[in-house]
Amino acid sequence: MEVPLNPDFPLDPAAPDRTQAAHWVGPRHLAGDDGRLYDTVADTLTGLGWMSLTMVRGRQEPDEAPEDRQVVRSTVLHLSPDTLRWAQWVLADEPFLLGDLPVAWQVSARTDTASPLAQWSAYFTPDVPGEAVVDFLVALDARQRPAEKFGGTELVLDAVTTHGWLLDIDQPRAGAMDATFTSHISYGTVPALIQDADPRTLTDDTATSLDGWQAWAEPVLGARCLWAASFSSSVPHDLVAAFASSISSTAPVLRRVLPASTEDRLLRAPAI
Repeated sequence: MEVPLNPDFPLDPAAPDRTQAAHWVGPRHLAGDDGRLYDTVADTLTGLGWMSLTMVRGRQEPDEAPEDRQVVRSTVLHLSPDTLRWAQWVLADEPFLLGDLPVAWQVSARTDTASPLAQWSAYFTPDVPGEAVVDFLVALDARQRPAEKFGGTELVLDAVTTHGWLLDIDQPRAGAMDATFTSHISYGTVPALIQDADPRTLTDDTATSLDGWQAWAEPVLGARCLWAASFSSSVPHDLVAAFASSISSTAPVLRRVLPASTEDRLLRAPAI
């Protein structure tokens, strides 16, 4: 069932109780999503002209009034005007876990409208800074061919090292981290369930496993990550570079809600 997006639909999880006056904070990669990851991204997509639909799946008993129908799952789909790219808010739709974190946004693109299958997909958990997801989507929207490869892995590494991140000493051509060794971006084997159109994803042969970009913030070594993002093997490197450049940016971001795990590491200046 598809209906126009209802602005009163309860999409976002409740914001934490750490609400405070607005501050400019940094570094961005530790600033969280301000409890507004859905709104930040959805508002941007609306501004780009993407259409939004709420898809509701439920169960209705015979002779049951429509308002009594039991809704079991729902998701919000944002679709680009050319229908070649889309973004789904899946947090309310029993998303799978990325690490120990639920996926909130899934972004996909296909080669042409004749194929119903996505060529690639990218995944973002809660507390990924909304600015980075927005910059990824703006770069995706600007592409005429969203599934076409462009450039190599150096685009991603150059994007973060420009902002002071350090190349991984063991894998300098496949990974980097911030100067405090808290946030990382790495090119390697993608996690299970990451969707990609490459036929090699259908095999169980580890020799043909595909590589893709993963990014995460781990404030306490060995503890639960603050956020994670995963890009399937066919995501163009220039789009991942747009995300990487944004997540590693030294520009402060406006926040009212701060993550508990990084609150004491953030520099703050009152927003006047």
